[in-house]
Amino acid sequence: MAKAAKNITQASVLEALSKVMDPELGKDLVTLNMIKDIRIEGAKVTFRLVLTTPACPLRKELTDNSRNAVASIPGVKEVVVETTAEVPQAKKLPEKEPIPKVKNTIAVASGKGGVGKSTVAVNLALALGKSGAKVGLLDTDIYGPSIPMMMGIHKQLQSTPDEKILPVSNYGIKLMSVGFMLDEETPLIWRGPMVMQIVKQFLTGVAWGDLDYLVIDLPPGTGDAQLTLVQTIPLTGAVVVTTPQDVALIDARRAIKMFHEVKVPILGIIENMSYFQCPHCGEKTEIFSHGGGEKTSERYNVPLLGKIPIDPHIREGGDSGKPIVVADPSSPQTEAFIKISETVAAKISMLDMCE
Repeated sequence: MAKAAKNITQASVLEALSKVMDPELGKDLVTLNMIKDIRIEGAKVTFRLVLTTPACPLRKELTDNSRNAVASIPGVKEVVVETTAEVPQAKKLPEKEPIPKVKNTIAVASGKGGVGKSTVAVNLALALGKSGAKVGLLDTDIYGPSIPMMMGIHKQLQSTPDEKILPVSNYGIKLMSVGFMLDEETPLIWRGPMVMQIVKQFLTGVAWGDLDYLVIDLPPGTGDAQLTLVQTIPLTGAVVVTTPQDVALIDARRAIKMFHEVKVPILGIIENMSYFQCPHCGEKTEIFSHGGGEKTSERYNVPLLGKIPIDPHIREGGDSGKPIVVADPSSPQTEAFIKISETVAAKISMLDMCE
């Protein structure tokens, strides 16, 4: 083994890396405990940079900055950065029962139906999974379960020897929905208490296994059922889906207020069906109005996570069971979902890592 240069020590490496800041978390990499396994062999330094999510939008920036910091130590000739990710566990909420082995829960909500909430939930889950994270998707829209169709899978549910329900899987995402218990034409006629019972069963009675993120597709609206759900489910944060027209934005604001009342952090707003872009000339037409997402974001001091265009391919993907993130991974629509997923993951990291 090559002998390390006298001034290249673990302490000097840590000192150099303590000057590299994570701009989102506002602290340096050493303080955040993101540097592991420093190895020094002569003039070569190797270490692991452990990001807080595989979907980190700053992966390249943090990797390059940490490499450059160590390379500036006199005598260092080679720096190898092994970039990995470990999603932190959300803070425990003493009044709510945690879901075993699930680190973070993301509610996807809307103040009203018809804004594409389930489409957003599906593609958000797939985008997070595409980054390398372990992801589950829970459909709590008991009366109108659409996840089985949108994810292209209809399977009979199985259980473990200890009577836990096994989620089904497709496209690398673990799935649970009451739709797996019914055929497509069977109406579900249950009163509120029965609905809550099945939702709680899906949360705590499912063998989800190790998950970095569980995306929870909430029913549309802000009535008693939705309020009870968000009070019961231990949520890391919520995403509110809206469309640009005034009636949808009014209902989105009600959803924002609902989350504020139950002290669930709002990760941001997604403006769906934001505009139509002509596939031939590229011109954008704002069919449903303009600027509503920005105004709501500013009024309630919540981030606008992104805008999703109206696009036939997104609708076709949901109908065919092959969502756009899977069907066309290089499309601008998929890129929009990827960027939103990176922002959501980064905001969750900030909640999990910062006091």
